[in-house]
Amino acid sequence: MSKPAAHDSHDQPQDVIESIVPMMPVVLPVAGAVLIFLLAFIAVFMA
Repeated sequence: MSKPAAHDSHDQPQDVIESIVPMMPVVLPVAGAVLIFLLAFIAVFMA
């Protein structure tokens, strides 16, 4: 009773959003480039 159990915050699982946020400066431009390429390909294919 005199020695309480230690509660570490390191046992909590890491949030998925927090693990993706540092990669956003790379992921967003790449995803945008892929989207623009696909839209251009569809426009040329339909023309």
